[in-house]
Amino acid sequence: MKKTTLTALRVGSAPMVLGIAMMASPAFAQDAAGEAEMPADVIVVTGSRISNPNLELAAPVNVTTADTIDLQQNNVAEEVLREIPGIVPSIGSAVNNGNGGASYVNLRGLGSTRNIVLLDGERIVPADIVGRVDLNNIPVALVERVDVLTGGASATYGADAITGVVNFIINDDFEGLELNSGYQITEQGDGSTFRVDLTTGASFDDGRGSAILGIGYQESDPVYQGDRDFSLFNIGSFTGSGSGSSTAVPTRFSGVPGLTGNQQISPNGETLVPFYEPFNFNPYNIFQTPFERFNIFGSAKYEVADGIEVYTRGMFSKQTVSTIIAPSGSFGIAAEIPLSNPFLPAGIRNQFCNGIGLTGAECDAAAAAQGQDDPAYRSVTVNVARRLVELGPRLSDYTTTLFDYRAGVRGDITDTISFDISGSYGESENVQAIGGYALYSRVRQSLLADGNGCFDESNGCVPVNFFTPTATVFSDQQLDFLSDSSSVTNKSTLAQARASISGDFGYALPWAIDAINFAVGTEFREYTGSQVSDSLAKSGDLGGAGGAAPDINGGYKVYEAFGELAIPLVQGKPFFDELSLNAGIRQSHYEVDAPGTPTYNTTTWTVGGAWAPVPDFKVRGNYSRAVRAPNISELFSPVNTLLTNLSNDPCASINDEGDRIREAPTGVLRDVCLAQGATAANVGGISQPIAGQVNYTGGGNLNLGPETADSWTVGVVIQPQAVPGLSLTVDYYDIRVKDYISFPTPGDAIAACFDNPDPTSDACLAIRRNPIDGGLSGDPATTPGLALSLTNQGKIKTSGVDFNLSYQRDIGFANLILNVSGNWTDNSTFQSGPAADSLDCVGIYSENCTSLQPQWQWSARTTLAFEAIDVSLLWRHIDGFGYQYRNNSPDDDNPPAFSGVLDESAGPVAGKEVDFNTIDSYDYFDLTTRWNATENFTFTFSIQNLFNKKPPILGSDIGPTAYNSGNTYPSTYDALGRRYAIAAKLRF
Repeated sequence: MKKTTLTALRVGSAPMVLGIAMMASPAFAQDAAGEAEMPADVIVVTGSRISNPNLELAAPVNVTTADTIDLQQNNVAEEVLREIPGIVPSIGSAVNNGNGGASYVNLRGLGSTRNIVLLDGERIVPADIVGRVDLNNIPVALVERVDVLTGGASATYGADAITGVVNFIINDDFEGLELNSGYQITEQGDGSTFRVDLTTGASFDDGRGSAILGIGYQESDPVYQGDRDFSLFNIGSFTGSGSGSSTAVPTRFSGVPGLTGNQQISPNGETLVPFYEPFNFNPYNIFQTPFERFNIFGSAKYEVADGIEVYTRGMFSKQTVSTIIAPSGSFGIAAEIPLSNPFLPAGIRNQFCNGIGLTGAECDAAAAAQGQDDPAYRSVTVNVARRLVELGPRLSDYTTTLFDYRAGVRGDITDTISFDISGSYGESENVQAIGGYALYSRVRQSLLADGNGCFDESNGCVPVNFFTPTATVFSDQQLDFLSDSSSVTNKSTLAQARASISGDFGYALPWAIDAINFAVGTEFREYTGSQVSDSLAKSGDLGGAGGAAPDINGGYKVYEAFGELAIPLVQGKPFFDELSLNAGIRQSHYEVDAPGTPTYNTTTWTVGGAWAPVPDFKVRGNYSRAVRAPNISELFSPVNTLLTNLSNDPCASINDEGDRIREAPTGVLRDVCLAQGATAANVGGISQPIAGQVNYTGGGNLNLGPETADSWTVGVVIQPQAVPGLSLTVDYYDIRVKDYISFPTPGDAIAACFDNPDPTSDACLAIRRNPIDGGLSGDPATTPGLALSLTNQGKIKTSGVDFNLSYQRDIGFANLILNVSGNWTDNSTFQSGPAADSLDCVGIYSENCTSLQPQWQWSARTTLAFEAIDVSLLWRHIDGFGYQYRNNSPDDDNPPAFSGVLDESAGPVAGKEVDFNTIDSYDYFDLTTRWNATENFTFTFSIQNLFNKKPPILGSDIGPTAYNSGNTYPSTYDALGRRYAIAAKLRF
């Protein structure tokens, strides 16, 4: 078998022709003959099933080499992608509350479900029922480079590639033995990360076969928000003062008869007074999620006969991600409290009695009642919010075990045509072990008691004192009764098979030199996914778990056929050094595994071309139709009540501190609030959402169809021969998605009702309030909250410009290497439905936008490569942002955020002048020195965040919980501070 054919037909990465791809970094001086440089005839393509040494893609590809990964001291794939402009931070290691034990990529800010993560051009098993690949499972030590193709790629790779693909290319030709070890720690001495990888590879049987094996281990320690001065105290984004959760210590009550708004046990523990002491949950939460991983990767290939090669690849990963969240408790649940409760202070009892109209004698008799059958028995039902700090923090250990195996055969049919047949199967299992959670039912049971004990003595019930002014020491018996452990298991599988034929027709057009290339093939994929919860997780009884975790089970099959052409039209002619055309089409048939669910078909296609009048200059363009099929979660999740973010409830007139922020609802607004479940007794004292969070009810929809997207790019590639070593690419992109699968934002749901309030409208009646206090938070069983249902009625779009500059020059004493990759995003708009407003989240932040998406962003690396030492400086720039409602009047429903001096309750940053309505542009610098001590030993030292740039302070309730945490956005800005990293590589 021809060796050049074997290498050329490895599908799934980008041509290493400078200027064709958007090169993030070339090899440095000491690697000129090493692993980072590829032979000129080894051309593999991301974005096409056609492989041709002379093919240059019409669509831009951003390439990050192993050399760059080495310099950046990246430990996981998430860190590699975080540095690429145009990739918006998604769920990852900086996310604590909302992290399900995985890290994902979000291309162009259009969502982590709208791209595909590949390994050597092939799909691997998803990590969850949403269909996303966990980046923690990628064996970074074996990655040769990472290709990021943005824009529609469904014609090449199938559904989900609406915003593009991320392709991790493995160095499967490695020979020798390499041991790589690294350690990182912050300047404050926390957040240590240790990593060690062993890689070995060899060829055998006179080069007919080869095999590699990589084994890796990594662990990282947590960094607590309480260990940074800017995040020690939770700060209110709209007050500038110390804030936090109104599920606090001492206990907060709402819906108390005769009292307005939130009431809290007084400091002396004798009466209820207006709420005054929020719970500061920041010290318990973390900026770096602790992580432990063990992974094995192996691959082999063998030429069994001339022109025939068998190959295989297997990967295994076991990892544990531990999330640590502030203590559990009773988060505003409705509970019956007997006036005979043995712990109820007399002053509070008298307030309850007054509220329900009891005389002094009746109140005294109720206090002395013996059991619920006593004629004097009386009780009140109120919402109880008590942070059970006695239980310690909420803990979830997410243990993921993944394996993915692939095998195939490929070879030559003729001198110019080859075949490739392969199949693979993978499984991922994620087990969430939940501990430290109070049970709502046990809180209610322990309160329903008198001096003789619990009325219901099942489960070993003991009365618990929730009426102390400070945290108390509960007995082991009480703690054991109040809490329990739980578990949720998510499992997903992917079985796939593919057969393809590719090559050239042996015929070139009259004005061209190269022959017309083609690829045709067929694919089959079968996805299954399930979520299995124990009875506690399914019940929604875990205090602060965000809602119930119901059982989910589903799957679907995909049958596909595809074809591609690459046609050189003109080559080597005056004014037509190159003119080429590329085209592809894929037909897909989907079968959802549910009775009565209709099947559906999709057609995706792409067409592109390139024109180079001279070798120095090329114009390229591409137009694609892409699709995304609904995933298992979107199809099969049952209706459930969970948490979302909302800072302003139009029916609310009281803030957490008990202060009236506006007049109580009147007229039509009052009628709407009453129609949604508020009562005449509580409508005048509804409080703003607790900690900026409210309940919402939603679920999957088996009638969902696929999303469709149209995307196009146009750009130029400049490689002036007059300036050797210089390459410049500039590409404009435009992506528009219709039939977008989404649910309304909280702001959309509120606007649909309250912009034109009508107590009989469907939009208003869909919102259901807490019957006790009229709010949108509380027990999911009684408070559905907002109705956010999945539909295909949304639209999203984005457009912008990617640019890349690379320059190399020998300046005498060293080799100068400059690489700049940047992105300018013109817009990124989202519309959840025809009646909803269109929101552009570029350059803004609020609870209606997810992660931050800057307008301008770039990474520039400058390196001086000496004979044995490289010195490299990375400059990362993030454009500024503004709060969505910064220009509103303070009297509007959505006023600006706080601007002024933080008061003394803000802790160590008290007295600091801040404006939470804006974020200035940010610049980070990382300095790396790499020393080739000997031929076999390399030592690397890095200082990350060289100037110890602190993140912007914004408070903790101005954006979504998963991204706005610790008074900042830790997935975008460095919350850890200056860090030091060392690494050593030993190779033979």
